[in-house]
Amino acid sequence: MCIRLAAGYVLFVMAFFVSAMTANGQETSLVGIYQGSELTAAANHLGQGGYELSDGTKVSFEKWYHSNWIDMRFEMLTQLSDDFGLLWGASTGQRAEKIRIDPGVKLGFILQKRPTPSTTLSLTVSSILGGNLTERPCTADYGAVGGSHAVNCRLAASQLRPSDTLKYMTNLEPSRWKLDLRFRGEF
Repeated sequence: MCIRLAAGYVLFVMAFFVSAMTANGQETSLVGIYQGSELTAAANHLGQGGYELSDGTKVSFEKWYHSNWIDMRFEMLTQLSDDFGLLWGASTGQRAEKIRIDPGVKLGFILQKRPTPSTTLSLTVSSILGGNLTERPCTADYGAVGGSHAVNCRLAASQLRPSDTLKYMTNLEPSRWKLDLRFRGEF
């Protein structure tokens, strides 16, 4: 439910921004719609495997780390002149019981020059704000002697002390900056 609200909010903000730019005479184009990212792959990797309880019951990580909604990104380009444009977009994020990828915003620009009529040099610089991946702990019950503790879900059955497993919780950021320099020539 929360992801759908975030996705709806992102789409509303994007539609408002496109409407404002179009009203001012700038042309806005869809660059792409993408599903998944390097953080989605990391979340999927965390969901692999499992462990076995003392009674032989197998516990799979899949139920804690699987998301029904995969992070979706939208990228737009607003052309301000023949050689300059603003690159912008947003991502919806994704959520599972023990993992979350926050929604994010992408901002950047594209600058291009034509050194000769048959060549183009372009520079794209962009940054992502938000979009972090965070893992949440589980509560493990170690019985009458050990008690209940907050632990890293993936390391609950390890030889580590419960409090030490929390040091290995996953907290990742997306690649914040992207710099792309291209030279294209027609022969």
